Amino acid sequence: MELFDVIIIGSGPAGLTAAIYTTRANLKTLVIAGRTWGGQLQLTTLVENYPGFPEGIQGPDLMTAFRKQAEHHGAEIIDVDFKSADYGSTAFTTSGSSPIKIKTDDDKEYQSKTVIIATGADTKWLDVPGEKEKIGRGVSSCAPCDGPFFRNKNVIVVGGGDSAMEEALVMTKYANEVTIIHRRDSFRASEIMQKRVKEHPKIKLMFNSEITEILGENKVEGAKIKNNQTNEVSEMPIDGIFVAVGHLPNSGSFKGIETDAQGFIKVREHTKTNIDNVFVAGDVHDATYKQAVTAAGFGCQAALEVEKWLMNQ
Repeated sequence: MELFDVIIIGSGPAGLTAAIYTTRANLKTLVIAGRTWGGQLQLTTLVENYPGFPEGIQGPDLMTAFRKQAEHHGAEIIDVDFKSADYGSTAFTTSGSSPIKIKTDDDKEYQSKTVIIATGADTKWLDVPGEKEKIGRGVSSCAPCDGPFFRNKNVIVVGGGDSAMEEALVMTKYANEVTIIHRRDSFRASEIMQKRVKEHPKIKLMFNSEITEILGENKVEGAKIKNNQTNEVSEMPIDGIFVAVGHLPNSGSFKGIETDAQGFIKVREHTKTNIDNVFVAGDVHDATYKQAVTAAGFGCQAALEVEKWLMNQ
């Protein structure tokens, strides 16, 4: 069976950046891209904060450029889903007796000396009528990414943790008014973040409330909001809704890889996991930044660590 130097699982900014670096280092590289490839940027429209594009670029166009660059340098990319892994011993030996065995959902098996996990994280959405079709059309999960599109508009931020507070504070730089909607009667965010939010003149708070439907034809125009104490439903005209109820790292399929309580893969020594020749990059371990440019940076780091690891064997 063909033996790769590195198999990269995932095809967002982290995975494809890693592939660019590993192939340029003359490492035989396979990218298991997934049947829906390209990561979160495939769901976005205009990306204005990725360096090198002063007028912005459409998210799918950016990921297509990433992919073409990786393929140009020699990466083999297959659009199938990861199924399982057999890591064998904790280190690849020079005799080649214990490569990592990767199975995909089309029942094929691939072998590699190293693996980079770059499967990203998915936003926890509200799962209410009118939401899915308006993602990128007024529904967002990233204020630093999309905030400038809502200058002088009114927006809602949904959530009660630090992430929701941060989203709301970012949006005050752009929006006329920011309303935080939380389903409980108090926030779970840190006291300092709550203080900043409660003292900000642009921010209003709605506790014990939930969005039950997002209104509008081709974009967000309003929301139905239920008071979960009285069950009263009201409609609020609104221009944008930022969902900040958490992320789900795509780590559940990697048996034997250590994660934290939220499911983010634990990192040791830069980008190493608890298995010596398995590395990680991007939102699947990054619970803090969750930006395309930081994911790409982590992909670069993981690729350089793989190259160093292989040289040391």
